[in-house]
Amino acid sequence: MKRVNHRQELQNSKRVVVKVGTSTLTYDNGDINLARIEKLARVLSDLMNAGKEVVLVTSGAVQVGVKKLKLKEKPTSIREKQAAASVGQCELMHIYSKFFGEYSHIVGQVLLTKDVIEDEHVRNNVVNTFEKLIEDKVIPIVNENDTVAIDEIENIVRFGDNDNLSAIVSVLIHADLLVILSDIDGFFDSDPTKNPNSKLIKVIDGITPELENFAGDSGTDVGTGGMVTKLTAAKTATSAGVSLILANGKEPSILRDIIEGQEIGTLFLKQAEGVMK
Repeated sequence: MKRVNHRQELQNSKRVVVKVGTSTLTYDNGDINLARIEKLARVLSDLMNAGKEVVLVTSGAVQVGVKKLKLKEKPTSIREKQAAASVGQCELMHIYSKFFGEYSHIVGQVLLTKDVIEDEHVRNNVVNTFEKLIEDKVIPIVNENDTVAIDEIENIVRFGDNDNLSAIVSVLIHADLLVILSDIDGFFDSDPTKNPNSKLIKVIDGITPELENFAGDSGTDVGTGGMVTKLTAAKTATSAGVSLILANGKEPSILRDIIEGQEIGTLFLKQAEGVMK
């Protein structure tokens, strides 16, 4: 049987969803990493110029709000976290709008809650909004609406630091590729921050119980989404025919390399077509 080069197939991805976590957007001290966000805006703008359709799913509203409000520590109560999210969301969008504007691209904000996804009528309206924004070459910037939704803040049945939200968005808009940029190089057979002998798994064709056992904590104090949520996101995306790449977001330029088919991070193969390794 002819071996399929799945990495090369990524070059044909037309509609791409990129998810960035809090740890990608901030320094270790929690302050916002403007240089990295500027690079991200430049790379995504360039992909748009090359004819790609781009949607950005972003975390970081609460953390940015904490810094904007000059709070000494991350709030613990729901009302304090939601207030920080409200301030942080405005700040994040201001920064994104400014940097994307430097490269002649317009952004639009899309805030989602779980009930929006579950209600068919409202879901259709959301899809229509995405399609219109994409048609008008506006970059939708998506986040969970933390000011009214407490799922992610309480860490109960959350989207999962927006990992699962990005997968759901990918499915809703029939994306070709979802790239989750995190603070880790990909999916390993054990926690690389604790085990120096851990090995990166380059290609995953289906989520097995063994892989779920490999999944551990994210190893970061800033974000809330660990490997478990990323596997859940991979299940959601790949089962609906969306390829997923998990890679390190410290250098946003790797997005170009990923779409060019270079072997970066972990590729979760889409399952809808019964692909084989």
